[in-house]
Parts: sequence; structure tokens; C-alpha cells
Amino acid sequence: MRAMALPRPHAPLVMEERPIPSPGVGELRLKIEACGVCRTDLHVVDGELTQPKLPIVPGHEIVGRVEAIGPSVTGFSLGQRVGVPWLGHTCGHCPYCLSARENLCDDPLFTGYTRNGGYATHTIADASYCFPLPETGDPATLAPLLCAGLIGWRTLKMAGPAEAIGIYGFGAAAHIIAQVAIAQGKRVHAFVRPGDQAAAEFALSLGAASAQDSDALSPEPLDAALIFAPVGALIPRALAATKKGGAVVCGGIHMSDIPSFPYALLWEERRLLSVANLTREDAREFLALAPTIPLKMRATRYPLARANAALADLREGRLQGAAVLIP
Repeated sequence: MRAMALPRPHAPLVMEERPIPSPGVGELRLKIEACGVCRTDLHVVDGELTQPKLPIVPGHEIVGRVEAIGPSVTGFSLGQRVGVPWLGHTCGHCPYCLSARENLCDDPLFTGYTRNGGYATHTIADASYCFPLPETGDPATLAPLLCAGLIGWRTLKMAGPAEAIGIYGFGAAAHIIAQVAIAQGKRVHAFVRPGDQAAAEFALSLGAASAQDSDALSPEPLDAALIFAPVGALIPRALAATKKGGAVVCGGIHMSDIPSFPYALLWEERRLLSVANLTREDAREFLALAPTIPLKMRATRYPLARANAALADLREGRLQGAAVLIP
């Protein structure tokens, strides 16, 4: 098998030839059809997530076919298409797992961070954290659902009831969840990197009510703001745009430092929340919902050997929608 591995933080990924692994108890071996390139992968490569299991094969938006089934696995068949998300394993017995909050597990494994992921031709995954996917359709447009879609869905749910929603940072997650919110009858206002006219036009093409630079005033007071850009300075701006009793939800795993801001921005029962990982129930809900909208997915495809180029394009904001590796 071939894999693009990270030897150490801040280093380019390196193509390696490895033996094809055998699945252990409770595991599946997948032949990968596509793997999305997520901003979380950038945080791993750039050393902003500080505890990877090195060397690591990144990638946690995996679409693959079951090639081998380990002992004690039921419910899957050879050749079946499945998806593998960021949450790769939980302990099942900590207080969080026992209270339906497995996304906060004390002893988890994360795909592409603490267990090898999908920047490869094959991978091993815990069968309990794999999800059936449609047998037909382009795997490149399914892959972003496994993180951008799932985290976007959890972020939207945590915002609570809302009619006017601001989305800060219009990348892979935003372009998916904006369509979900619009399908639910919400008004979506997109806030993009200053000067990024292409992102603004992309948001409008998907049905956003408005699109403007992230430092601009909101066209209307927001019931909720969803922040996907890893920019701490957006939090005071989003709070200032949000109504009394509204919510600002941070959907990323890493963010630059948040500047100080006056308490008046948070007062009047505004809520500032973060999203951590996902639960399997989130995955079941969203993967059932997505085909009913239906989503218009934009995916820029890269061969596996060009994973470094895909990461660079994501880092520099040269993409609209999602980047996807094809082995």
C-alpha cells in the first residue's frame, strides 16, 4: 500500500510504501476511494495540535470499500462502501461515554491524529465507528460529509432555534451547513476573508441571503453565529452582531488567541460555545439527512501524491468548497 505520512510537525508529508495491514478484533480494512482534506489536518501538520502519534498518516474524511473483516465484526460485508470520521474510538466506560457524550471521551482515538487515517490507499478502522454510505455516487463528494458535514451539523444544532444565522469562514464545513440551514428555512449571512470575492460569490450561489467581508457589519441582527475560520478575533465581531439571548458557536478544533473584549458583548444572555469532535448519533442523523436536501458539493480533486499541494491550497485560501485526495 501507499501512504502519505507526516514524520514530524512542520515537515512535508512523505510518500511511503507499507505492507497492507490485517484487521484486528473489531476492525475493518478499507480500500480507500477518496479522503477529504480538512483544516484539522493542517492543524496536525502545522503542529497546532500537539499530541499526534508520529509518524502519522493524516486524513479523517474517508470513503472506502470493505476489503477485509476482522474477528467479532458484524453488520458489514465485503465490498460495502463505508465512511470513517474523525472520532475513531472511545473507551465506553468514562463518565462522558456513560452519559451519551462520547465526543468528550477521556481516552479516545482520532482518525488521522492518534491512529492512521486516509491519506493512503488502504486503512484500518474500528468497525464501531464506520458508517454505511450510498453505494452509488462520486466518493469525492461524499468524503467531506465525514467531517466538514458532521462538525457543521453539530455546530448548527448547538446554535439552537435561529432564523438569521451568520457563518464566519466560508470553507468546506460552511458550504455544506449553509445549504442545510437554508433548506430548513433559515436566512444565512456569509462572512468571508476580507477581499475574497470568490468566496462571497460562492456563498451567494448556494442561496446565502448576503455575503460580505468578516469585518463588515451584519445586514441584520443575528440569532446565532457559527465560526469555522480559526481566527479568534472573529469572536468579538460575531458577539457584536448577535441578538440578546443568541449564540456564537465555534466549530473548529483550534483557533488563534481570542482578544479581550468588553463584557457588554457577552451580556444579555448571549452564549459562547465550542464544538468538540462528534458523536456517532451526530453521524447517523446527518448522513440520513444529507441526501434529502440534496446538497450541492464542490470538491477539488488531487492525486494522493499531491497531498502537500492540497494542504498548501487550503492553507492559502485558494479553494472553494472542499479538497479531496483520490488514491
